[in-house]
Amino acid sequence: MKKNVIIGIIAAAIIIPAAAYTASPLFINTRVDEPLPVNTVQDSSSDKPTGDVMLEEALAGTFVGVGDGIHDAQGSAKILAVDGKNVLRLEDFRSTNGPDLYVYLATDKNASDFVDLGRLKANTGNQNYDIPQGTDLSKYDTVLIWCKAFSVLFGSAQLST
Repeated sequence: MKKNVIIGIIAAAIIIPAAAYTASPLFINTRVDEPLPVNTVQDSSSDKPTGDVMLEEALAGTFVGVGDGIHDAQGSAKILAVDGKNVLRLEDFRSTNGPDLYVYLATDKNASDFVDLGRLKANTGNQNYDIPQGTDLSKYDTVLIWCKAFSVLFGSAQLST
C-alpha cells in the first residue's frame, strides 16, 4: 500500500507542474506594440539622421491558424526593407498563447527548414523581428508561429509580393 502512495506522490509531483507549464499560457495574454521601424537619411556632413524615409514593403501575407480549435494566429506579416536590412513586422497580430513560442521563416508549414527569428515577444500586438543578412526570402517565404517544446504549429502566413 505504501508503495502505491509513494508512486502516486511522485506521479503527481511530475504531472501537476507539467500540466501547469503547458496549460497556464493559454489563460495569460501578453501585449507589445513596437513602433513601425523607419529608414533614416544620413546628413553626409554630420552622420546624423535628417528625417524619415518611406519604408519599402517587399513581401506580405495574412496569418491562418491551424484550425484545430486550440492553436490559432491572426493578423498580417510584412517584410520591410529598413536601412539596408530586412525586418519582419507582425501587425494587428493575435495568437493563442502557449509555451515556448518562436517566430520562424520557413520553407514549409512543417518547419523542416527554417530561420529562427527568436521568441515570440507577445501573443498580441505589433512587433518587429530582424532577419539575418543573407536570408533568401524567395526560399524562406512562410512565417510560422511555432511551439518548440512540442513541435506544434500555431499559425502561418505565406509571403508574396
